[in-house]
Amino acid sequence: MLKRLNTTKLISAAVLATVLFGCATAPTPVKETSTQVSLVNATQSPAEYLADAKQATDAEQKNRLMLLAAHAFINQGDTGNASKTLAAVKPSLVNKPEILAEHRYLSARVLEQTANYDQALAQLNYPSQWRLANWQMVSYHQLKARLFQLSKSPIEQAKELTLLATYLPSTEASEVNDEIWGILQPLHEQTLLAFSQDSSNPIFAGWLQLAYIAKHYAIDPQQLVQQLGNWQQDNPGHPGAKKLPTDLERALNTKPYKPKKIAVLLPLTGPRAAIADTVKQGIISSYLTNPDDSVSVNFFDTAQGAELAQQQAIAAGADFIIGPLLQSEVESLIQAEQKASQQANGQQQPGSQAQAQAQAQAQAQVQPKVPQLFLNHVDSFTPSNDQFFFALSPTDEAVDAAQKLYNDGIEKPLLLASDDAVGRRMAEAFNGKWQELTHEEAEIHYYKRGDEMKVTVQKSLGVIDSKERIARIKALLGNRIEADFRSRRDIDAIYMIASNQDLPLLKPFIDVNFSVFAEPVPLYTTSRSRIESQSRTAAQELNNLTISDIPWLIETNAETAEVARLWPTWGNSQKRLYVMGFDALQLVSKLAQMRALPGYQYSGRSGLLSVSPDGTINRQLSWGRYKRGNLRPL
Repeated sequence: MLKRLNTTKLISAAVLATVLFGCATAPTPVKETSTQVSLVNATQSPAEYLADAKQATDAEQKNRLMLLAAHAFINQGDTGNASKTLAAVKPSLVNKPEILAEHRYLSARVLEQTANYDQALAQLNYPSQWRLANWQMVSYHQLKARLFQLSKSPIEQAKELTLLATYLPSTEASEVNDEIWGILQPLHEQTLLAFSQDSSNPIFAGWLQLAYIAKHYAIDPQQLVQQLGNWQQDNPGHPGAKKLPTDLERALNTKPYKPKKIAVLLPLTGPRAAIADTVKQGIISSYLTNPDDSVSVNFFDTAQGAELAQQQAIAAGADFIIGPLLQSEVESLIQAEQKASQQANGQQQPGSQAQAQAQAQAQAQVQPKVPQLFLNHVDSFTPSNDQFFFALSPTDEAVDAAQKLYNDGIEKPLLLASDDAVGRRMAEAFNGKWQELTHEEAEIHYYKRGDEMKVTVQKSLGVIDSKERIARIKALLGNRIEADFRSRRDIDAIYMIASNQDLPLLKPFIDVNFSVFAEPVPLYTTSRSRIESQSRTAAQELNNLTISDIPWLIETNAETAEVARLWPTWGNSQKRLYVMGFDALQLVSKLAQMRALPGYQYSGRSGLLSVSPDGTINRQLSWGRYKRGNLRPL
């Protein structure tokens, strides 16, 4: 029978996958004797335990019953009475590790429920000489892992799970190992490498080394196999050596794309040609960075229709396609493919060999003839193994921002978003991710340009309400009363979704509407807000503002200077498309492995890139902060 974690401390195979979310299965109760009360779980009410404790004459038995009462209070979410019970029993605790450990464990549980994670972890600093029962060690490592998760310390969380697995049966330990692998996969390979020399925990160090190998060598299956073989020889007893993670095994069996004729579909003529030219220049620059005479790159014009351009590319022998660029072009190709698929599936079951051949030919026509990396996304599509979607999506940037604020420890952000289609989509995307991370909605205020912007800022910060209260007091007591407005203190960050025309007005409105009684909160914004002016005076107005953008534009280098020299009229938008084209060609040989191994990330010029199971390219942007008129990378 399943129970909440707060009613038990042992975990079972059926629910171990959710070990960090608070569920577990009650173990077989320890048989009680007349002189000992089991601490494994609390099945009675707090009142019953307290009544029994009042009657108990043996000191240890009294301790046990009081601890069980505290445990029962925790089960009910009553942290106040749990704390009082633990404080009452603390002076009389017998000097026995099981009792002392249980008191610390329950104290940590109370602190966990009140979100004091660091103090809870401090309670769980058990002396090394304590020898505890298996069930207590499982509870100990289980709680510590969850606390590290809540305090956003993935390395420590994974390390604690490694220790937890040593106390579990093999089937349950295997599920914990999957948890460890899932935690380590998203981490950057340099982070993995830095912690992989931890000699105090060889099993954990082995997991870090395995995760590093999987990331670093994923692009080259032959090297990956060799490095994994070496690792397995060096770690014969490691759980990962006995059974490689499933996605790693899948990546080993995935063949990378090695095209010889790459076709690029872009609107080379017509009104969108100027935009497409920036992508084209990026692809050419990417090819020239590491030219290969055995690989050709040819461009096909989509101005007369994306379907026609794709047919021309396939007729020319293309074995990989990049593009098209425009969302409408991507949609037309996807819709044409879906229509052909529906027609093929709608045919009657063949009653003859000729009908069977006709149906097989129709079905063959709907399959992607060559792998394809679309340079945009669509809202609805059926995933295909050889189709990928790469877009500089504003909504993806907002999702990435929600993760950034969460990682920075922000608990109650305020969003100020432009009241237009892009602003609303970005705000909704941020809010969706924020709810996924915190189970709470973000507070959003939409502003209109002009005078209404100031009013929206004042309303969102509570300034108008404060001024109205001051006016009412003055009306009652006279104008001689001196008072200054107060702004809200419950928010701990502001995320601005604004254009670069709005930001120079929006940020000063925020600055002047923080009262002298409140500490200004961190300000975040998007790459859309980035001003084009190179003026240091203009940038001075943005001091202390944190902004997201592609890595290539956060920190200037020789390459960014060369692009500025070759195309001096380009703004940041054109430069981002140039970098997108550069990365698109670089990704071709990596896409299959990136999809097979979700934890594999490629450090591109447009961000830290990974591939979702549906083929979507995810971007993790870089962040910078304005200081003394200069944007500096974080």
